[in-house]
Amino acid sequence: MALQYSVAVRNAQLDSFETTIGTTPILRIRSGAPPANCAAARTGTVLATINLPSDWMAAASGGSKALSGTWQDTSADAAGTAGHFEVMDSSGTTCHMQGTVTATGGGGDMTLDNTSIASGQQINITSFTITAGNS
Repeated sequence: MALQYSVAVRNAQLDSFETTIGTTPILRIRSGAPPANCAAARTGTVLATINLPSDWMAAASGGSKALSGTWQDTSADAAGTAGHFEVMDSSGTTCHMQGTVTATGGGGDMTLDNTSIASGQQINITSFTITAGNS
């Protein structure tokens, strides 16, 4: 039998993400596929760098946790097709989370209003939700 957790335990697990990563993380949108894991060398071109708001995730509820505030870059760093993201600590050196990026409705871990990015373009994150197991 697989382990099963209460909603309270799942919510506490999810809320620990923000505690561990900190209140000033950096989100980078990159081209291509994500590396094998967060400890692997970063891959792809950095297309956008976003300093996330200090309360960057809403409190977990019902076993899931969604973005909070505005996640936006007013001027993309480079041109390319968004493929993955990384959430880094405030120094930008330690990856704590990574996943795929697609356009809204595309099924990626994070969705953008547009994955075809031009240098200097505004980028808007439209959806990002983490769901705990057993939800």
